[in-house]
Amino acid sequence: MQIAIIGGGICGLYLAWKLSEKGHNVTVFEKKGEIGNEVCSGLFSQRIFELIPLSAGLIQNKINSVFLHFPRKTIILKFSKTFFVISRFELDKLVAEIAKKAGAKIILNYNVSSVPEGFDKIIGCDGADSFVRRSLGLNEPEYKLGILGFVHKKNFSNYVEVWPCKTGFSWKIPRGNNIEYGVMAKPKEAKSIFDNFQLEKKARIVPQGFIIPNNQKITLCGDAAGLTKPWSGGGVVWGLTAAEILLKTFPDFLKYKRAVRRFFIPKIIFSEIAVKTIYFLGFKMPWLLPKKSRIESDFLL
Repeated sequence: MQIAIIGGGICGLYLAWKLSEKGHNVTVFEKKGEIGNEVCSGLFSQRIFELIPLSAGLIQNKINSVFLHFPRKTIILKFSKTFFVISRFELDKLVAEIAKKAGAKIILNYNVSSVPEGFDKIIGCDGADSFVRRSLGLNEPEYKLGILGFVHKKNFSNYVEVWPCKTGFSWKIPRGNNIEYGVMAKPKEAKSIFDNFQLEKKARIVPQGFIIPNNQKITLCGDAAGLTKPWSGGGVVWGLTAAEILLKTFPDFLKYKRAVRRFFIPKIIFSEIAVKTIYFLGFKMPWLLPKKSRIESDFLL
């Protein structure tokens, strides 16, 4: 089949790699002039190595837990799977090279302004502000703003620190050779909080929802479909999990939608309830929260 993938982020590149290996003719259209220019904390569980084995060579630091700082109580959350700090730039570059070796064609500096013709299947992996999603007349997901910056100071601590705020949270991630500070919240609050850091910053919008069309020719995956974790905004493992489902159900995009919905909707609902409950207790009744707990931080369930 002739397949067009709109967007050369991690999900688009991963699908290009795997579909090319299956013998399909895959073309990736990327509007930027360089692969890997994504704003992302690059904090992944060991699942990333199951999906992209060569990414094990990109580890910058290991993270075992998160310190969740509420005003009157700090909770220590231990990850059931070790998390790893990895350069998102290097990860995308790696997958792009693998995809090209598998036979995928990657076209840079190509801003798609209409749905490309001459393809049997089209997959929109073009991020939060997806052209493909808009062209299909689909609803927009909810958005938050993610902003991050760096302090050039070595820190190999094995824990992340998080400070919840009204509509999101701010964080500190030790990346080995530097420290990352960031915030994800509604735009007004995110900007107000990050201004206090006085750091050079990078920003991106973070979509949250579930938006996949009823269409056998065109579908969405990753951020374009709103698939990010409700509690952290992280989208790589969720996006790649959706990509794996797409690969297993390909070329039936309606079956893909049903399978993705069946997998993700319970997790989204549970996660949203869990986050609201923890935030309410953390700010209003912190004594009801345990000092230590263990979590599965990719899916919670």
